[in-house]
Amino acid sequence: MPPATTTTGRARKALPGTYGAAALAVGAMICVQSGAAVSTWMFPTAGPLGTASLRLAFAAAIMLVWARPRLRGRSRQDLLLAAALGTVSAVMTICYFEAIDRIPLGVSSALEFLGPLAVAVAGLRRRIDVIWPLLAVCGVLALTQPWNGSVDLVGLAFGAASGAALGGYVVFTQRVGDRFSGVDGVAISLSVAALVAAPFGLVHAVPVLTPGIVLGAAGAAVLLPVLPYVLEMLALRKLTTAAFGTLLSFEPGFATLIGFVLLHQTMTALQIVGIVCVVAASLGAVRRGERVPEQPDGADSAAAVPAPEKAATG
Repeated sequence: MPPATTTTGRARKALPGTYGAAALAVGAMICVQSGAAVSTWMFPTAGPLGTASLRLAFAAAIMLVWARPRLRGRSRQDLLLAAALGTVSAVMTICYFEAIDRIPLGVSSALEFLGPLAVAVAGLRRRIDVIWPLLAVCGVLALTQPWNGSVDLVGLAFGAASGAALGGYVVFTQRVGDRFSGVDGVAISLSVAALVAAPFGLVHAVPVLTPGIVLGAAGAAVLLPVLPYVLEMLALRKLTTAAFGTLLSFEPGFATLIGFVLLHQTMTALQIVGIVCVVAASLGAVRRGERVPEQPDGADSAAAVPAPEKAATG
C-alpha cells in the first residue's frame, strides 16, 4: 500500500521548482509595470485614485466570478489574513499610482522595492547572503540616481509608502497562499481591496465613466492586478519571503525598460549597470530561496515524498 498523502502534500508536488517559481514572479513583475504604465493613460480623466479604484473593483469582480470562493467553514484567522492582504493591497495600489503620477516609473518602482528588500534582509539565515540585498541596493541607486536634479518629494513619499505596503503584501500573500487552496485567497483579498479603495477613488471615477473607460479599465484589470496577484501567490508557495523580496529587485529594471518603451522615459548607461546589478542579486537570492516542506516528527525521508495523485485518490 502506498504511503498516505495529504492535500498539502499533493499541492506541494504540483508546485513549480524554485526557478519555475522565479519565472512566475518575473511574469508578475512584467504585468505589474506594463499595467502601471498603461494606467497613466487614464490619469488625465479619472486621476490616480479613480484609476486605482476602478482597477481593483473590476479585478475583484473578475476573481469572484472565476474562483467563486466559499467563506463558510473558514476560520476567523484565515479571513483576517485575507482581509489584511486586501488592505495592504489597496494601500499599495493607491500609493503607487499616486507616485507614478509624479515621478518616473523606474524611480517609483525602485522606492517600492525598499519594502521587499527589508523583508529579504529580515529573512536571511547566512551572513554571506547579505551580499544579495547589498548588490540590489547598489543597483537601485544606479537606477534612481538620487544625486541628479530635483525630485517631487510628494512622489517620493508615495513611493516609499507603497514600498512599506508591498513589504506587508509579500508576507501576507505567502500566508494566505498557504491557507487557501487555488485562487480563493486572491478573490477574497481583492474584494477587500476594492472595498477599501472605493471611498477614496470612486468619487473621482464615477463622474467621468464612459463605455470606453469601463472597457479599458476592465481589460487593464487583468494585466494589473489579477495576473500579478495570482502569479505572485503561486510563486510564494515555493519561495521564501527573503528570496521573493530580493527577487523583486528585478522590478525597477523592468519598470525602467517599460517606461522607456511605453512612456518614452530615457535610460542612461548607469541605469543599465543598475539593471545588471539587480538581476545578479535576484538570481543569487533565488538560488538560496526554495521553501522546504515541513515533515512531521518521526517521518523518514521516504515517507515525506508525496504519493502519486492516482494512489491518493484511487
